[in-house]
Amino acid sequence: MDIQVLIENVTNPALLFFVLGIIAVQIKSDLEIPENSSKFISIYLLLSIGFKGGQELSHSGMNLEILSSIFLGLFLAITIPISSFLILKRKMSIANAGAIAASYGSVSAVTFVTATSFLEFESINFNGHMIAVMAIMEAPAIVMGVMLINYYKKGNSNDKSGISKLLWHSVTNGSVILIFGSLLIGFTVSAEHAEGIKPFTTDIFKGFLAIFLLDMGITSGKQLSLLVSKGLSPFLFSSIMPFVNGLIALLISQQITDNPGNQLLFAILGASASYIAVPAAMKQIVPDANPSLYLPMALGITFPINVIVGIPFYYTLINM
Repeated sequence: MDIQVLIENVTNPALLFFVLGIIAVQIKSDLEIPENSSKFISIYLLLSIGFKGGQELSHSGMNLEILSSIFLGLFLAITIPISSFLILKRKMSIANAGAIAASYGSVSAVTFVTATSFLEFESINFNGHMIAVMAIMEAPAIVMGVMLINYYKKGNSNDKSGISKLLWHSVTNGSVILIFGSLLIGFTVSAEHAEGIKPFTTDIFKGFLAIFLLDMGITSGKQLSLLVSKGLSPFLFSSIMPFVNGLIALLISQQITDNPGNQLLFAILGASASYIAVPAAMKQIVPDANPSLYLPMALGITFPINVIVGIPFYYTLINM
């Protein structure tokens, strides 16, 4: 691929604002986004992407590609935690290995939204059912992580209600409710009604994403400094494993869809790691797991790598 095209891919304004946030932390700037503003923008982004995905899904109907995509999403959400856990348990405790494995089997909605913005920047379409795939992948990975912890602890965690509570917590997570609800609303409303709120759901999307990624860059920069004291193994895993998972997801996705936008999103779903839903669940269900380990890995290392390097890298591979 032409080097000029590659440069254009990594100069997406939203990605550059993310880099600006990381730089601001490194030079010890007092730049910050108010917490309430950050929460509002994250709600807006999930609402917007869910609504637009629902609109796209309403026009496509159910077919073999959609069913195959959902199956692939579930497959990734189950197998990635297992493979990650088997690698991690050699270097750390069972609880930490399970929590990290759940993070990497689950997905990052913000990384997904950033990838969709990249596709829009490149004028590449993707199908609305990919939003549903993202939402469906959240809970199974969390359940797999807890099941692996319980199995390898050989009965030390015998709370029979643990899995049911975990499932309920995962399904009622605010991000999951918002993305599924927005998807359903977008699927239900008419094209005329959707056009009426297009200035809100579409026209201002990229501007809000730029502000949000600036905030995420600041947060990631702070988490990165926390991970330095944890040794080399967490850094290597959180740097290398996303590319392994992303490439596997990309290769499999090419067997079920010819849409390059869908293929890129599958790569990002495989490569991303949850730093919102999983930490919230693990804090309640697996208190032995250390959040100062799995949170910085997902947010301080994997998230920046996916946003700055991963998205344009997978896009380059797809075009090749």
